Amino acid sequence: IKKILNFWVRISYQILRSFAIGRFILELLIYQIRNNTFRISHQSLFKFYTPNDLNLFRAKTFSTKEPETLEWIDKFVEQSVFWDIGANIGLYSIYAAKIRKCQVFSFEPSVFNLELLAKNIHVNNLVDSITIVPLPLTNQLGINQLNMSNTEWGGALSTFGERYGHDGKEFNKQFVFATIGISVDEAIEKLHIPIPEHIKIDVDGIEHLILSGGKKVLSHVKSVLIEINDDFEEHSKYAREILLSSGLRLKEKNGLGNFSVNLSNSTFNQIWIRE
Repeated sequence: IKKILNFWVRISYQILRSFAIGRFILELLIYQIRNNTFRISHQSLFKFYTPNDLNLFRAKTFSTKEPETLEWIDKFVEQSVFWDIGANIGLYSIYAAKIRKCQVFSFEPSVFNLELLAKNIHVNNLVDSITIVPLPLTNQLGINQLNMSNTEWGGALSTFGERYGHDGKEFNKQFVFATIGISVDEAIEKLHIPIPEHIKIDVDGIEHLILSGGKKVLSHVKSVLIEINDDFEEHSKYAREILLSSGLRLKEKNGLGNFSVNLSNSTFNQIWIRE
């Protein structure tokens, strides 16, 4: 059925492109798709762009997909510095900026997600509170490839400089481009970004490499929320060693349930705190 529909959509598209009125209709449809929004209420009102089903899903499950992340942010002291590493379309960046008045730095290298991240920040009137950093974080400064498993708006499961994904296994690359990666410590030293009090890391596989490039900064942070796959031994073991050596302790560990498509039952959000 999908193949048949795809065929007729392509034919219809070509026919419409042949006429001025057809091109006008297509432009109206594209504009409507790109600028469709969804409103949600969770301690405040938010608006998010939903150009596809994935982003509509993200908006509709805002309160239920990762409630522990929202509760973690709720405990921030107002005006804290928050780094959202793997910000995607900005759900948690926007929540922290609006609810806790945080100074947020949203790290997101996907060229497909950056458009929605910027639009979501703008439509929620948070341009003065959130800074987009369109660079991947890793363990050292250098040029490498961002390997992406899909090109959807709001898509995830991509990795910088490595061939493996969240489970340590090689994934099927759909889109690749070269960019500059930087470590957490170098972002402080070279970009003069303020030291974070709280860090969220969700990059589907190289969280441990990001931690290894931020040992100086980690010694100062108050808390870290990080997504870890327990079945990926190198990933989980190395991350734990670095966080413990930074003086943090594991406070809680939450499963991601059925909401996180393509992630195993061994993937958890871990919250580490300094006492």
